[in-house]
Amino acid sequence: MSFNRRHDARHGRARRGPVAAAALALLLAFSGAGQAMAARKATIEVRVVIVTTWEVVRGGQDLRGEMYAWRTEWPLTTEFPFPIGAGPLRYDPHRHVLAILTGMATARAAASIMALGLDPRFDLSHAYWIVAGTAGVDPKIASAGSVAWARWVVDGDLAQELDARDMPADWPIGILPYGRITPYQTPAPPSRTDAANVAYALNPGLVDWAYARTRDIKLPDDPILARLRAPYAGPGGLPPFVLEGEGLMSARTWYGERLNDWAERWVSYWTGGHGVFAMSAEEDTGIMQALTLLAQDRRVRLDRVLILRAASDYTVAPPGMTAAAFIAKEAAEGFPANRQALSALYAVAAPIARTLADDWTRTRQTTPGSAASAPSLTDR
Repeated sequence: MSFNRRHDARHGRARRGPVAAAALALLLAFSGAGQAMAARKATIEVRVVIVTTWEVVRGGQDLRGEMYAWRTEWPLTTEFPFPIGAGPLRYDPHRHVLAILTGMATARAAASIMALGLDPRFDLSHAYWIVAGTAGVDPKIASAGSVAWARWVVDGDLAQELDARDMPADWPIGILPYGRITPYQTPAPPSRTDAANVAYALNPGLVDWAYARTRDIKLPDDPILARLRAPYAGPGGLPPFVLEGEGLMSARTWYGERLNDWAERWVSYWTGGHGVFAMSAEEDTGIMQALTLLAQDRRVRLDRVLILRAASDYTVAPPGMTAAAFIAKEAAEGFPANRQALSALYAVAAPIARTLADDWTRTRQTTPGSAASAPSLTDR
């Protein structure tokens, strides 16, 4: 080959270089766009998220907990690994219902819900959330085995506290709000501040809708529940029923008449006198905190949250039993109505989840009961 021909060949390759590079870049760009489009198509649009908090597995055997009925009776047949959570996610690909096990107490619940909300596999932007968990019940409001749809959830840990031996003699309790110097001092602080988010109001229209559709469900009853409620008067002595009532969340499991009185007053205080303490549990304010942050990025909708709690025990001992004896009894025997509470949870929550999922052409766009909007507790 002559010098000129070699030069021309090299020059020709050089001239073709930019064209080839541009074509390659265009191909890669389309390839990347295709991958992104495929990723978007692969994202699962979830219609309903079921939130459970505890499960008992020993020696590989599932001894039942809040997830059990959803997994076996719904059933949620598909399992997604969720290594940063408390357990795998369960899913129904036909109804697009996803269930999460958060782990118990406020911190674990908040972390698990945040992890799910940031999971790129799922589109939760239109999803409804149903928290379905067990709790203790105030016998002034309802009985063991009863279930309550919450209109508010209130945090019982975010507070200032004096030991009872150090508090003034005229104080009813040593627990007082941030920014106040006496218990229940009025006006109550805003429920959402830089210091703490203490109370969360749920969408009352959606709560009322769920309650109206389930209020007449006949809940499981048996001789165990009958014996358990026999010593209690009033609502605490009735067969199980569905109601609306608020949840007080605390990582401490508390007992006794004095702390029950505090719970009643604390819930009323933070809800402007509108909320009625019904159920004592741990996780719901952590769940709501995570959902609130996710909603700021439009990953979830706060007007689509429902919280249902079923009573596995009472918050107050039966007449004639001390609070200390009550603790000892439950430490030895566990919560006496766990099995019945779990059955009641599924009996009430499942029809709501089914309606929301099956009527997706309507419920995706319109939240049931949407004519009512959640009351603001931030400007009191």
